[in-house]
Amino acid sequence: MALCASLPPAWAQPANLPSLGDDLDMTLTNERRLGDRIAASIYRDPALLDDPILNDYLLALWQPLVAAALTRGELSPELQERFAWKLFLVRDRSVNAFALPGGYLGVHTGLIAAVASPDALASVLSHELSHVTQRHIARMIGQQQSQMPWLIAAMVLGVIAAGRSADVANAAIVGGQAAAMQGQLNFSRDMEREADRIGFGILLDAGFNPEGSSEMFEKLQQANRFNDSGAFPYLRSHPLTSERIADARARQQGAGSALQTARRPGLPSLAWHAMMGARARVLADGTADALQAYLQQAQMLNADTSHEQKLSVYYAAALAAARLRDAPLARQMLAQVMQLCAGRPQIGPAAQWLGLEVEELLGQSERAATMISWSTSPSRAELMTHGRVLIRAGRAAAVSERLRNWVIAHPRDGSAWALLAQALHQQGQVLAAVRAEAEGRAAELDYQGAVDRIKAAQDLLRSGRTGSDAANLHIEASIIDARARQLQALLREQMLQERSNR
Repeated sequence: MALCASLPPAWAQPANLPSLGDDLDMTLTNERRLGDRIAASIYRDPALLDDPILNDYLLALWQPLVAAALTRGELSPELQERFAWKLFLVRDRSVNAFALPGGYLGVHTGLIAAVASPDALASVLSHELSHVTQRHIARMIGQQQSQMPWLIAAMVLGVIAAGRSADVANAAIVGGQAAAMQGQLNFSRDMEREADRIGFGILLDAGFNPEGSSEMFEKLQQANRFNDSGAFPYLRSHPLTSERIADARARQQGAGSALQTARRPGLPSLAWHAMMGARARVLADGTADALQAYLQQAQMLNADTSHEQKLSVYYAAALAAARLRDAPLARQMLAQVMQLCAGRPQIGPAAQWLGLEVEELLGQSERAATMISWSTSPSRAELMTHGRVLIRAGRAAAVSERLRNWVIAHPRDGSAWALLAQALHQQGQVLAAVRAEAEGRAAELDYQGAVDRIKAAQDLLRSGRTGSDAANLHIEASIIDARARQLQALLREQMLQERSNR
């Protein structure tokens, strides 16, 4: 896409912000390595949630923002190529999001559940994206040059964990010195204002309603007024100041008629967000009391309730009833969702996937498998949702080829590799399944685990216990030998980096 040669509008101009400079001691390579190290720990955190349906929704918000950042010149092609650009979804009721070194970003389920619109959620993502594109994280780390990289990584993990559990946070923040310096990892006031300004421009250029930004500020301001009970850890890492609020209001007024412009077609709708907010709530808190509360909300709806609110309540109730193994009520609530989604192609698939999930939770995998209908170009959510149903129904052959094609195109998708491994095991293709397990470990930066699994594949080759892989045995053997060398080299590099940081 060509860059516009005209001057940016007045609201996009810096409001007397000092230049943060471009002199950085941390190179892109080192920042990415540090990010990889932190990400490797997050991959093994039990709070990490790989929910394909919520992940696809986040990507529908994220991808237009990245495209807008590229077009505006905020995201350089080099940074786009060198960084990971990986979104983590964290199962947690608190309202939080975070950016990490190397282009890793995290979103708590509590944030998705708390915001009232996709535009508000997109405003948070654009803000975090701006922290990364302006390399604020590298600047903060540069200020802590006296600290070893492993200590910095532990501090960052501690900041993330602090929103969930004090015990986890204390374990992650190594030593009293790191704990004392934890607050210094918060973004500076200038960095926050710069991320606000750039993020607002990205949000608007991506086609979102910029009122989403003010909506999020109002929610944060309200939480700040009540001194944040702990449900808003976002306020601790992104302090809300009077200057930021004033700048945001001026920016909104400066945008003028842009606020009245229709949202760009194809962006997530309010109805889609309502369903995903409900899903996030149930996944974040699946206790019996919470599930019963979702059912009670469905009984309190009246004729004046909006379409989006009905969708949200019925979606949560269907999922809650299925988890409580109440089949009649789950299917009744699901019927309400399907009716509300009828004739709406953007949200129709999410309702269909909910139907499959309800049947699975009720122990009816075979029935769910008969309900599957593939689209021409399946999304990751469709592939993973259908794949899990088919494998549980004993029909792995119906999805294994699609999964193979997916991981070829997306080799860093560890969950897809793991699902492919399940499908191959079910079909008796033991050797290929073990290699898929190794690839899944490698995709999640667990090189020791990947080497262990690839060695297990080599042991199968030597013993001849390869299952039904005989037809393509020589091809699989050559791939395994090549990958064994590559993975061992990655493991050695990882171990050297860890030793050098001690």
